[in-house]
Amino acid sequence: MIGSSTRGIRTVLHPVSDLAKAKAVYAALLGIPPQHDSPYYVGFDAEGQHIGLVPGGGPQDMTSPVAYWHVPDIEAKLAEVIAVGATVKEAAHEVGGDRLVATVIDPDGNVLGLIQDR
Repeated sequence: MIGSSTRGIRTVLHPVSDLAKAKAVYAALLGIPPQHDSPYYVGFDAEGQHIGLVPGGGPQDMTSPVAYWHVPDIEAKLAEVIAVGATVKEAAHEVGGDRLVATVIDPDGNVLGLIQDR
């Protein structure tokens, strides 16, 4: 290992076809209103876990939920997982708020997300 580690899965994004209906279901499930609410993204922060709703799968073309592992060094973690067989789906890029995200595909086709907060 390169010395990079994960801080666990704290973010899960779900593609949704009807944002209003999904927002109501997740608000009922979590027992809280969304903390981020826009036409392109709705996010809930519940007990240290962030649940995001992405209409139509967003620009990432998500077709299933993606769990995001929080890491201290996204580039180091990308290099680490690529070296053992993952392939890059979405290179590391900034999404606002000093946050970098990336996604990789594991050897079985599962999409894994990475997040680094600076």
